[in-house]
Amino acid sequence: MKIEQGMTPLEIRSSLSLASIYGLRMLGMFLILPIFAIYAEGLPGSPSAFQVGLALGAYGLTQALFQLPFGMLSDRYGRKKIIYFGLLLFALGSFVSGYSDDINIIILGRAIQGAGAISAAITALVADLTRDEHRTKAMAMIGATIGITFALSLMGAPVLNRLIGVPGIFMLTGFLSLSAILVVRFVVPTPLNINTSKTLKEPAPSFKSILKNKELSRLNFGIFALHAAQMAMFIVVPIALATSGGMDVNQHWKVYLPVLLSSFVFMVPIIILSEKFNRAKLVFISSIFLMLIAQLMFGILINVFWGLVASLFVYFVAFNVLEASLPSLISKIAPPSAKGTAIGVYNTCQSLGVFFGGLLGGFLADFGGSFSVFSFCAILMTLWVCFAFSMKAPPAIKTLMFMIQNKSLLKSPKQLAVVQQQLKKIKGVRDVLILLEEGKVMLKVNKHETIHEASIIRLLGGKHGVSE
Repeated sequence: MKIEQGMTPLEIRSSLSLASIYGLRMLGMFLILPIFAIYAEGLPGSPSAFQVGLALGAYGLTQALFQLPFGMLSDRYGRKKIIYFGLLLFALGSFVSGYSDDINIIILGRAIQGAGAISAAITALVADLTRDEHRTKAMAMIGATIGITFALSLMGAPVLNRLIGVPGIFMLTGFLSLSAILVVRFVVPTPLNINTSKTLKEPAPSFKSILKNKELSRLNFGIFALHAAQMAMFIVVPIALATSGGMDVNQHWKVYLPVLLSSFVFMVPIIILSEKFNRAKLVFISSIFLMLIAQLMFGILINVFWGLVASLFVYFVAFNVLEASLPSLISKIAPPSAKGTAIGVYNTCQSLGVFFGGLLGGFLADFGGSFSVFSFCAILMTLWVCFAFSMKAPPAIKTLMFMIQNKSLLKSPKQLAVVQQQLKKIKGVRDVLILLEEGKVMLKVNKHETIHEASIIRLLGGKHGVSE
């Protein structure tokens, strides 16, 4: 049986379309960052800085609250249904924020926006629609989309602000969210859902076992640290760009855009080589070290313009690799029947990192200056690399799909259970999933081990197998 080496057209379409949906969620957060504080000064009642901060942070807080429930619901009811509901909530929150000039109503709208917490469902859907050996590439597309969205937001926010104002930006993101529902419905493929279809499966791991899983916990701390450091440092970096480079905030994109694009050029070959030569752990830990170096560079060179630019470049290379690697590792380690739950916990930790990073970063910047902010970030990276050293290297696996040729098996769960156990005993097979409605068996196998396909085909009562 010939196994396809590159990403299939379906995998590429799935990855790109879902990356665009993920990017839309980030657009709702990024677009108002450079302009909202100035806009809020003109609102009735002269809102306090705390209220302005709450309007910005409410998004991340409700994201943290709803990521896990939405991830668990996607395991039970299907990914697309949860994504539809989340996009509707996001659109509703956008319209609420856009229609009002009362800061308290805007805070409510931002909270509703964040409640549309679809990150876990999207990431789980990417995992459903891509093979393990191409998972990191798919996640890299999402990571790149986040970076590009950030850069485009920095460039586009001042222009959109002049054309339609902040209320118009809120309304625009609302309409884009509704349009995204059509993309999910008609462009994103519908996966073989392992829980909503009739599937022969073992009992799903408990929520407690997901929380106690050491490998998942290391990754959950990692995403918390990564985004806490990001929020903390970007309280300081824009001000440093303005002072050391004499740049108006509307000109900062001239630094961010080339740095981001050049970092992508370095990131892509790193990701490809790590997948090809099964060096994911080495690349992962090296990227955390690189992130630590970036934080130390920031602390030393923050007042030197070109030193700041160099620090940003090192930071974004490390950030992009880690942002792509983390969800890929989560999807590989998480039990298939609890993938949405595991990714929900992961995304909750990410949102908590955003919330607490901004909170602590602002506190440290006020009372200790920029050096204390980057010292905090460096401590987070040091702790992370210590945790990551003891992680197990992620398994090098690939996915094979076989047709069940003996149709009588589909009518006998007992026989299928016996076949399932026999398949698990075949050398190189790591996991078996039988999809009754589709009449297929999905196998996760060791990538670098020869699989005795004839035994698999014989157990399924046929002569032909197909890979997907």
